Amino acid sequence: MVENKLADQFAAYSTWRKALIDTICDYRSWLNEQELNDAQVDLRVQHLLDRLHEDKLNVAFVAEFSRGKSELINAIFFADYGQRLLPSSAGRTTMCPTELLFESDKPTSLRLLPIETRGTDTTTTEFKRFPAEWTVFEFDVNSSDSMVDAFKEVSRTKRVSVEEAQRYELYDPNNPDDAMNLNEDGTIDIPCWRYAIINFPHPLLEQGLVILDTPGLNAIGTEPELTLNMLPNAHAVLFILAADTGVTKSESDVWRQYISGTRWKQKGRMAVLNKIDGLWDELKSEREVEKEIAKQIKVSAELLDLDSSQIFPVSAQKGLLAKVNNDEGLLVKSRLPELQKALSDELIPSKKEIVRDNTESEIEDLIANSGLILQSRLQGLSEQLAELKGLRGKNADVVEHMMNKVKADKESFERGLQRFQALRSVFSQHTNTLFAYLGMERLRMEVAKTRHAMVAANFTKSIRAAMEGFFKDINERMASSDRQISEIKSMMDAMYQKYAQEHGTAPVNAPNFSTARYQKELGKLERAYKEQFDTALNMIVNEKMTLTTKFFETMANRVVNVYEIANRDVENWLKAVMAPMESQVREQQLQLRRRMESIKRIYKATDTLEDRIAELESFEQGIRNQIADLKVIRQHIGNALAFEESPAPEVLAA
Repeated sequence: MVENKLADQFAAYSTWRKALIDTICDYRSWLNEQELNDAQVDLRVQHLLDRLHEDKLNVAFVAEFSRGKSELINAIFFADYGQRLLPSSAGRTTMCPTELLFESDKPTSLRLLPIETRGTDTTTTEFKRFPAEWTVFEFDVNSSDSMVDAFKEVSRTKRVSVEEAQRYELYDPNNPDDAMNLNEDGTIDIPCWRYAIINFPHPLLEQGLVILDTPGLNAIGTEPELTLNMLPNAHAVLFILAADTGVTKSESDVWRQYISGTRWKQKGRMAVLNKIDGLWDELKSEREVEKEIAKQIKVSAELLDLDSSQIFPVSAQKGLLAKVNNDEGLLVKSRLPELQKALSDELIPSKKEIVRDNTESEIEDLIANSGLILQSRLQGLSEQLAELKGLRGKNADVVEHMMNKVKADKESFERGLQRFQALRSVFSQHTNTLFAYLGMERLRMEVAKTRHAMVAANFTKSIRAAMEGFFKDINERMASSDRQISEIKSMMDAMYQKYAQEHGTAPVNAPNFSTARYQKELGKLERAYKEQFDTALNMIVNEKMTLTTKFFETMANRVVNVYEIANRDVENWLKAVMAPMESQVREQQLQLRRRMESIKRIYKATDTLEDRIAELESFEQGIRNQIADLKVIRQHIGNALAFEESPAPEVLAA
């Protein structure tokens, strides 16, 4: 049987991530044992661990009706259940966006958001914060039949009046396709649910995989949250076509506008040419069938502006059947393993690279800070030892002179401490200015102001002006934040340099930080607005209220989310900027106290000099051991970050 490469690689990725988490936990335990931890360092380590624990891998499936999308999900991920887990039959089965994931703090269940919520301005992301708004169906994870019965609820519909369907934007009287769907009594069938979340402990879902099953292409355009949030942020998007129809005009339009447009990332975007078994013909030779499939691949690649290697011909139905019946020959013929291999080869390594880079920069900064503290302690001990060894054979006057010198150093340090407090005051002022630019309250006021202006607008021009003013404000504030961050870094760099010169400590550079990634995200959202709504045609086609309540609410929600992430990251950076200075001040204060105590003890009883020297030499060796331990920890974390799975036996044999 051909192995499921995607499952294997995803399991390997999860093992790598867990090993990395364990290594960082070992580092944290060591910090606590060596009394090198403090509240700020521990908070940064916890934030890093939380980010790794919450890491998700999002794969979205997009297709027109009857392209076999749900069947493909069943074949790739859920064949082990021995039957179709997600409803998959002729016609429309997925009636609303459906998320499959695992959250251990929630019951094994199907959560459904009623379609009536489309009549409000609230996005589905916001509704996720209010559990009471959802209808919950629990099921038995040990019973495939129980799961199948529960999942059928996703495809349930109900009959409503045309007026009600229009209110939910699920019927357009000017669309001939919608008119054809009217029932004899003038009603129309609409989905019962707006959004579905299936939470259950499937092995891949437990490891962080999130599958997004979208409804037909029409829903892609009517649910802005899909186009502005979920699809752009998916690590992989599989666009499913039918081998017998190829790329239709509506599919081409959706692909270019929502999936592979210039405003979104291009990696992890693949097209699947499904139902190739429809081209299998016993009256044709295998070569003729392959030629027909190759022709469809070539045409599809040209229409979607993709390389032919990114088009994957498969038969999801035959692939699922082959897996259920352990038919290796049929599985190979279905070409499903080729798609799974491509997913694992492209998706997993790119995701791992992102996680590795983000983790490496943060952990390196933390370890460097630990090393700085140890070097400062070692330097202080070396100075104390030099002082005490210089007292051997000296009289009480020399000891008293030494004590006076320590007092003078202490007074000098206290003057420096006053400057440090002044620096903290200036730092606080700069921080307040920075958060004034990034302030969430001001942003929400701007959102409300723009919403009001759009609702009150009588002309397309006024709506456009309101949106342009909104983007101008948020972009200017983010750019001002970046300038403020540069000011703070320059100030701290100068302070660290001056501190190192005055106290003979190791020079430190404040960590870099940039708002470029947030500005880039805001730029994507602005381009999305311009592409979709900044044309006279779209302004006419989309009713003003629809534009305001659906598109703008989703857009504003995304902007708020970007600002929230920026605020959190800036707070962490500000702590990282100040942490080395605070550590150095604490260490110097501690060392001065120890020097004073040593001299006092020797002044009162000179016979304790050798004992104190021996004691400090023991401390010195302990710190050298800690520095050696830290070097080993750094190496272990480096090994965990760089670890690659050994090649599979068949790769080695090749």
